Amino acid sequence: MMNKGLDYFALTIVIIGAVNWGLIGFFQFDLVAWLFGNMSWISRIVYGLVGICGLYLLSFYGRLSGD
Repeated sequence: MMNKGLDYFALTIVIIGAVNWGLIGFFQFDLVAWLFGNMSWISRIVYGLVGICGLYLLSFYGRLSGD
């Protein structure tokens, strides 16, 4: 049985990243950089978490067929 809490956390982080990319694409506004500073250590952690969670969510493709 997979950890549903981790799944929801990863999905939430990836949604935040997707919204940020949408803001960048449509309005050239980087919400993460605006909140935490341009490439500060906190913003780098946020970007890193988005990437790691995105890689983790790739496992959903294998799990969707098993439900």
